[in-house]
Amino acid sequence: MSQNQSVTLYISAASDLMAEREALARMIADLPVTLPWRIGQSPVEADPIEAETVANADLYFVIMGADIRAPVGLELHLARRAGQSIVGFAKQGVAYTPAGQIFMKETKLTIGWRPFKTANDLSRQVQRIVVEYLLRQAVRYALTPVEVAQLQQRLISDVPSDQPNAEGAGHSAVILSRERFTPSEGVIIEE
Repeated sequence: MSQNQSVTLYISAASDLMAEREALARMIADLPVTLPWRIGQSPVEADPIEAETVANADLYFVIMGADIRAPVGLELHLARRAGQSIVGFAKQGVAYTPAGQIFMKETKLTIGWRPFKTANDLSRQVQRIVVEYLLRQAVRYALTPVEVAQLQQRLISDVPSDQPNAEGAGHSAVILSRERFTPSEGVIIEE
């Protein structure tokens, strides 16, 4: 149990789902906890996959748009090999490519694909999963009674806080809380 223990998520999604990726990162940043977060995401360029983050993620999400694109298939393979519990979401209202249809059909038994319509719908569903996880792991992350109560309230309302259009959060990130983070080197610079 450490106050600086980070929660690691991995979001495996193609670059055509940038709005959804950004909405998820923004939702995580807006959760009422003072935890540091490590959010790994599929690279959008020719950057390497964060294989270690995939293997060590506390929560692993795969999000399907109209097509299965590199490197999502490889990330999924790495997650399975690491024994990750995989939560899959499939965008509704899009025309799936033949490759996308085959991918979803072949993974149907191992990934219970959950439908979503919009970035906000996806954010709401993922928020529920993340909040339930945090509540189950409250001791591990040293959540305060206030944080637990606020997370429980999120489950009751089941609606993410009003979110402006997220921009710039669709890539891997580390989110640190000033309340909990104690730097091992250097100092925190005030704004």
